Amino acid sequence: MKTKGAVLWGVKEEWSVEEIELGDPVAGEVQVQLAASGLCHSDEHLVTGGSPIGFPAIGGHEGAGIVTKVGAGVSGLEEGDHVVLAFIPACGQCPPCSNGHQNLCDLGAHLLGGVAIADGTHRITARGQGVSPMCLLGTFAPYVTVHASSCVKIEKDIPLDKAALVGCGVTTGWGSSTKVADVRPGETVVIVGIGGVGINAVQGAAAAGAKHVIAIDPVAWKREQAKAFGATHVFNTAQEAVEGVNALTWGRMAEKAVITVGDIKGEDVEDAMSLIGKGGRVVVTGMGNYADMDVKLNLFAFTLLQKDLQGAIFGGANPRSDIPWLLSMYREGRLKLDELVTSTYRLEDVNQGYQDMRDGKNLRGVILYTDADR
Repeated sequence: MKTKGAVLWGVKEEWSVEEIELGDPVAGEVQVQLAASGLCHSDEHLVTGGSPIGFPAIGGHEGAGIVTKVGAGVSGLEEGDHVVLAFIPACGQCPPCSNGHQNLCDLGAHLLGGVAIADGTHRITARGQGVSPMCLLGTFAPYVTVHASSCVKIEKDIPLDKAALVGCGVTTGWGSSTKVADVRPGETVVIVGIGGVGINAVQGAAAAGAKHVIAIDPVAWKREQAKAFGATHVFNTAQEAVEGVNALTWGRMAEKAVITVGDIKGEDVEDAMSLIGKGGRVVVTGMGNYADMDVKLNLFAFTLLQKDLQGAIFGGANPRSDIPWLLSMYREGRLKLDELVTSTYRLEDVNQGYQDMRDGKNLRGVILYTDADR
């Protein structure tokens, strides 16, 4: 079918909204009519060259919609089902999936590979060329053809424009605090970087019972937003936070810190390490350039204070169980989703949406699709 999508033709270029050709689902795949797509910072890494992908590429990896076609051999999904697209597929059979680590599914090796995992061919073409979909999804288009392992069925009463957010940012942030950092009641937790992921790390830490939830961000408006999501204290920089955390904890410092900076640098690691005490844990959730190798870390203190440095992807989530669970929390009023959406955009305004993100104006911008897009 012919539709439109936001295509990136090279590093440092703008997204080009143009006609694309979308293939029908083959065995193991479904086609989904999307209601919305989040504007996540990870797609910005395609623009900057921080994440390697073959060009042309279609962005977007945070979406939800309604199944319109089902390929052969697909079980558990049918036309009319409402689904969230998980940015990492979960096959349910590989060793990580079998061990309860669906966020590390072996199919994740194909995320930036550019071709469908079902048959190794392009499902999207533009200007006669094969297009690489971000995270095997490419939600910067009103329709997607994706592998069934990327789809999580949800209840039909959940608003799809809000459900889209748990496909990446909400689940990643919440799980970074509750699962990977393993925040416990009474602990002091620091969240460094308050964007679409960091704000959810804040509400996850608060929900886990942290005594102090400390949010750090240079944008004053984001610091104020963090308070509405459960932050007890806010600071402009990690350096400014050291004295405050020291005072709050009587010199013990924080038990946990989560780095959710949109474009992480090596020095961010030591900054976070300086905020935790003996036996503390720093979780690295923010993404940096794939070629960066240098990290600033005081190895003397790292060893003698027995600190822990832990990477995290998708918040350690098992999307097939955690996405429906988070949406049930939303239904019960225990998870903020409506409040996350700062601005909505048409697909044609995707570049403005990312400029607003760069300018610190959004917690999460969301593209809403209408009949005019189909």
